[in-house]
Amino acid sequence: MFRTFYIFLIIALFSLSSCKNKEDKELAEWIEKGALVVDVRTPNEFERRHFPGAVNIPIDSLPLRVDELGPKDKQIILYCQSGGRSSRAKTFLEEEGFSHLKDAGGIDHLFSSASK
Repeated sequence: MFRTFYIFLIIALFSLSSCKNKEDKELAEWIEKGALVVDVRTPNEFERRHFPGAVNIPIDSLPLRVDELGPKDKQIILYCQSGGRSSRAKTFLEEEGFSHLKDAGGIDHLFSSASK
């Protein structure tokens, strides 16, 4: 019984790992193709460290600045400090009709994905 459980667990973890690598590869491809990278953290957080070329539109300002994102079919990558705000931003933008969005989660994940 335990052996079956551990085999299942190993397979599940391997599957999650391969999915994560696919997501990282897709993020890197989008960046390479010129996707708009949007940092939804505060201006202070952005000043301390941000992804090169990213645009800072804090999550609280996003509803007022949606027009700055361009066409709704443009590829947009969202990130924040740990993933919570970028997830909320993605949901909001999907509700606004944006169709090509990726939530990179936290800034460290975005940096590691871009370097692959």
